[in-house]
Amino acid sequence: MRESRAKRTPPSVPTPDRAFARQVLALDNQLCFALYAASRLVTQAYRSHLEALGLTYAQYLVLLVLWEGDRMTVREIGQRLYLDSGTLTPVLKRLERLGLVRRARRRDDEREVETRLTAAGRKLETRAAAVPLGVLCEAGLTIDEVVQVREPVRALMHKLKGPR
Repeated sequence: MRESRAKRTPPSVPTPDRAFARQVLALDNQLCFALYAASRLVTQAYRSHLEALGLTYAQYLVLLVLWEGDRMTVREIGQRLYLDSGTLTPVLKRLERLGLVRRARRRDDEREVETRLTAAGRKLETRAAAVPLGVLCEAGLTIDEVVQVREPVRALMHKLKGPR
């Protein structure tokens, strides 16, 4: 049986004094805020590039997953993007209305909906390759700088995800 995140007991932490609490709680000392603000700014940087393709950021992320491996279930896409089906389904429906994906029940298990790229969705991949390159150029970042930031963030994601 899997242990849910809600059932985990955090380690015992001593109660700090007021001065220490103020230092710990300073906004500029919060990892969560730095990640939140950076995420919003990155998403904003992508927006103008994605608008030229007629995509939202969430739609772009789904397409990235499908370009890596077509014909995936909603559950598989959700696991890759850390999204639940309730969040993902409207995004997939919109991509289907745009003619970029096709959704159908699996023949071997009709409980699962499989999503696959259409010809238009596959064709968009080449144009979309310019998106991250444009963002890197605008931000003045090198590939090495991106890797230096991305890898510790991935390690943090892995630690926070915990055992499954």
